[in-house]
Amino acid sequence: MLQHLFRLMWNKKRAHTLLIVEILASFLVLFGVTSLIVYNLRNYTQPIGFDYQNVWTIDFNARDQPDSLVADMMQRIKERARTYPQVESVTLFGSNAPYSMNTHNSNVTYDKTSTMTHIFTSDFDMPRTLNVPLLEGRWFDKSDELKDVRTVVINQPLRQKFFGDGQALGKLIYFGGPDNKDGKPEYLKVIGVTGNFKSHGEYQENIAGVFQLSKGESRAHQRTMLVKVKPGTDASFEAQLTRDLGTMTQGWNIDVSYMENQRKNAHKLTLVPIIIFLVVSGFLLINVALGLFGILNLNIAKRRSEIGLRRALGATESGISTQFVGEIWVLATFGLLIGLLFAIQFPLMNVFDLEAGIYITAIAISVVVIYLIVTLCALYPSRQAATIQPAMALHEE
Repeated sequence: MLQHLFRLMWNKKRAHTLLIVEILASFLVLFGVTSLIVYNLRNYTQPIGFDYQNVWTIDFNARDQPDSLVADMMQRIKERARTYPQVESVTLFGSNAPYSMNTHNSNVTYDKTSTMTHIFTSDFDMPRTLNVPLLEGRWFDKSDELKDVRTVVINQPLRQKFFGDGQALGKLIYFGGPDNKDGKPEYLKVIGVTGNFKSHGEYQENIAGVFQLSKGESRAHQRTMLVKVKPGTDASFEAQLTRDLGTMTQGWNIDVSYMENQRKNAHKLTLVPIIIFLVVSGFLLINVALGLFGILNLNIAKRRSEIGLRRALGATESGISTQFVGEIWVLATFGLLIGLLFAIQFPLMNVFDLEAGIYITAIAISVVVIYLIVTLCALYPSRQAATIQPAMALHEE
């Protein structure tokens, strides 16, 4: 039966070429959209690693002031912000603060293993302000401010990359690749391990990260202040804080935003492309469904005598219905086989540096969806064909 269906549809391949191409295009678009959805869903299920509720982000533009002046002023601003009763905690952060969409990346190496890593620069109060838990070791303290002390805290993904389940505390890592051509590398001692820290939000891939303590004039680059306020703090305090800090900074530009709003904007940047691709994919799938429905109805009209003869020879209604559904499945299989030749290249060639499991899952989902759609489109016409009476069909001939 199956061999007969394949031979039958193969003989009609020219008549069904356009539909096969539509199925192929729908599968490829659906595969791309599904890969994107699976990737983002997998990221979303992993903890973000910090709290964003009741945290305000305040960015300062110092207008080309000297670094020494900026560093001193940022410390004074922080101390002033801590004096308000509405404020629970304050921390200074680099330009790549959470949800800023800025990144600071560098290769980090341990032994001969190197990986691209996010670099974060902050101060003593970052874990308290963002509620970042330490899994091992400690956070920075006054002893790490000494000029000759070079310590770092790493996150769990970097720990897993370099040390697996082994000991991470006390290990020495350095910036740059294994073949450091800038001379002898400056080693950094790992003193602590945090959990995840996905600074771009829930949909970001959980990648490796290193935390550094700002020292001396390097604090001038910390022009973002994160303020954790008490629940229920309203816009009146925002106006008061902005006014007071503006008086201190003598004309610096100050921009205040709520991290919860930044989170929503980050989600929109991720979800809008997915929605657009879903609309395009849905449009193609609707066209394929309409094409399949039309072809089946046309086949029934042209093959009434064949159906009547089969019924006269004892074919059951379920047998007739199964034949037409099987023909559509074979037609879909032709398109999917071609699509699979393209899709399977993504995990084999590690395209976009995504895990092979993401592509395999997307392929499986896309195949199931295509078969489900063609089956649903074939059910009504196939049942129509099964109800044709032998006498009526042969009489028409």
